Amino acid sequence: MEKQIRKYKIDEYLFNLNVWQYRKAMQILPDLLSISLNTFHNYRRIPMESSQDIPYEKVILMEKLFELQMGTLAYQYPEIESLKSMLIND
Repeated sequence: MEKQIRKYKIDEYLFNLNVWQYRKAMQILPDLLSISLNTFHNYRRIPMESSQDIPYEKVILMEKLFELQMGTLAYQYPEIESLKSMLIND
């Protein structure tokens, strides 16, 4: 069975914790994010091709909690040229 790639690196971070840290993180993360445990599990399982997203404020909180640089929680980085350059090229 092929491992499914997730949209966010939440599991990647959690699986690098030891067992004690993982268990404690699973208890406190939903409270810190002001969401239910079920919602947190749903966030963890969002497939790469899904149009579903995590609310921006929750992504920022997780990046800070996981000590990640801003914008690095997601696996995907949309590439697009700037609006000015599109308008200039017209």
